[in-house]
Amino acid sequence: MKFQRRWLTLAIVSAALFLVVIDMTVLYTALPSLAQALHTTASEKLWILNAYSLVMAGLMPMFGALGDRRGHRRVFIFGMVVFGLASMIAAFAPTPAVLIAARALLAIGGAAMMPATIAIIRVSFPDAKELALAIGIWAAIASGGAAVGPLLGGALLEHFWWGSVFLINVPIIAVAVLLAWRYVPDKAGNPNIRIDLLSCLQSMVGIIALAYGIKEFAKPDGSGIVAWTALVSGAGALSAFIQRQLRIPQPLIDFRVLSAAPIAMGMLVALLASMTLIGFELVLSQRLQLVVGNSPLEAGAFVLPISLGSFFAGPLAGALIGRVGSVRVIAAGLAMTALGVLGYLFLRDANTWEQVLVLALCGMGIGSSLTASSTLVMSNVSEDRAGMAGSAEGVAYEFGGGFGVTIFGSIMTAVYVSTTQQQGLSQMAGSSLDEAHTYAQTHPDASQMLAGAMQAFEASFTWVSFVVAAMLLCLSFTVLAMRKRLPAR
Repeated sequence: MKFQRRWLTLAIVSAALFLVVIDMTVLYTALPSLAQALHTTASEKLWILNAYSLVMAGLMPMFGALGDRRGHRRVFIFGMVVFGLASMIAAFAPTPAVLIAARALLAIGGAAMMPATIAIIRVSFPDAKELALAIGIWAAIASGGAAVGPLLGGALLEHFWWGSVFLINVPIIAVAVLLAWRYVPDKAGNPNIRIDLLSCLQSMVGIIALAYGIKEFAKPDGSGIVAWTALVSGAGALSAFIQRQLRIPQPLIDFRVLSAAPIAMGMLVALLASMTLIGFELVLSQRLQLVVGNSPLEAGAFVLPISLGSFFAGPLAGALIGRVGSVRVIAAGLAMTALGVLGYLFLRDANTWEQVLVLALCGMGIGSSLTASSTLVMSNVSEDRAGMAGSAEGVAYEFGGGFGVTIFGSIMTAVYVSTTQQQGLSQMAGSSLDEAHTYAQTHPDASQMLAGAMQAFEASFTWVSFVVAAMLLCLSFTVLAMRKRLPAR
């Protein structure tokens, strides 16, 4: 492929990826406005947020395999068309039910686009060094989009109605479809790859149920019965799915390919890195709002250096991989992230610029490690299985985020409750600092209790930060210990 064409291809798929990632977070700021306009219930608001990520995670394996069979350009363009139509429906949705359905349709388009973007990059860049750089740019777009979503939503709501956060997708998708039809290479898929419908159903049910159960556990007011039912159902469906994949000759997810040391390590890094980052951002954003006193927008702007650091580190890591190899970049990136987390822990009361610098270091580390892990996966899988690998990595990111919220949220709650019990404040302080603030608003003499609750939260923040840093350092040492089993590049 000519030099200009493959880099234009990267720009096209990156623009589409940007929209997919933005739609995961753009509603964070638009939700109050649309909730008032559509008169949504609490349950409807939850499904408006969750329908997108749940359905997309469940469908990615099927669309990844479909791209391997039919060609990734076809699936990519199909996904963009569906995404554009769903955006128009969502923008003018008259009822919450229509908006939830539109979000599910958006997820279908996103599930078709997401694995195709990384698979198209894999087949468009045969040179290993260029592939690493391209994946670095792809990773930068993926991490940057999530941070831009809430800010873009807030900016649009300053001048337009809530539907504008969806409508802005339409002209970009229209241009991207035309450019993709003209410039993205139409490489034939492998017709010998069969799409087993039962496997598709098992994976979709299993992933959606398991992801929903994790999200239900992460909710402060979640139902334990619902969460456990979803988790057991999901685990059962995924167990049946895995057994079937190991038995049939043409599996939807080829675990024999994914179990190869480089690919398995890349998937593990994607899972644990996203888990620890989301866990740290969870407690950090709460600290900024409940202890420091920032507004939600101020807290979002304060953690922006993490995403910006990741955004700039992606291409740099991609260029560095060609010189020192993916393994060293992963290990160094994880160690940098751990140092950034510990740096913020010890500098949380220092001046703003010192805090910004350590948060940027954290972002640069996570961006480098995720870029290198994706490169490790995609450079060690054949072109005809790139969609399958890309979809599996996407699911790993999704579950990593869900596990991060659940596990580190539980640690935060456990330490907070234990500390307030030791102080004799548990009845007033509740199970979270939110509850302590609520109690203090109606009891003017509760200032001493609130101070104790803040100390308890700070203790939980310290514990979570140490656990996150320890996990990242252990993973870094594990990667280095296995470097003999991993490729040099």
